[in-house]
Amino acid sequence: MRLAGKVTLITGAAQGIGAATARRFASEGAAVFIADVKAAEGQALAAELDAKGNRAWFLLLDVRSESDWARALETVAAHAGRLDVLLCNAGVNIREPIEQMSEASLDTMLAVNIKGTFLGIKHALPLLRRGGGGTILITSSIAGLVGHRYTTEAYTMAKGALTLLTRDPQRRAERLAEVPLGRMASVDDVASAFVYLASDEAAFINGVALPVDGGLTAG
Repeated sequence: MRLAGKVTLITGAAQGIGAATARRFASEGAAVFIADVKAAEGQALAAELDAKGNRAWFLLLDVRSESDWARALETVAAHAGRLDVLLCNAGVNIREPIEQMSEASLDTMLAVNIKGTFLGIKHALPLLRRGGGGTILITSSIAGLVGHRYTTEAYTMAKGALTLLTRDPQRRAERLAEVPLGRMASVDDVASAFVYLASDEAAFINGVALPVDGGLTAG
């Protein structure tokens, strides 16, 4: 298994990309810490993975809180003794254009998408180094690579979590028309990329932005 013996922590892991990646990491032999503010969903996922013979724990974690991060990493150290992979996946997109966005909405987006990732890396580094190194992965967005007319300014600025689908059929059709492969990315598409990047196969890959976008940014 490609991630056998690796200890991983995934934020925003109770649903979506985070949950799909947690399942894939576990299936590849990793121990998985499922970190989220959604306790019921996170605990259910941890129980699901445990029932399949995987090692999984739920961590109640608000990525905006430094004390939460400190406690979370202490828990990882106590249960597993090490950390090999940190995936900062938690993100939020408040869909308000710049002229209408409130200060509170902006503060929330910046706190979750930027501060949360910063704090995660800050508190994970000592544990990663203690084990001889590791991998830090960040879920961003094509909006963090190229300008995108269907994305709010604050989301582009924050390089927030990847938006896969939208409930607005017209907006979805417009986005789909931009993708050369002719379909939207799935959570499994993203999880597969994370499995590779977290594995020893990618040990010499550093500082790269890997678009999982069906060729949208290739042109």
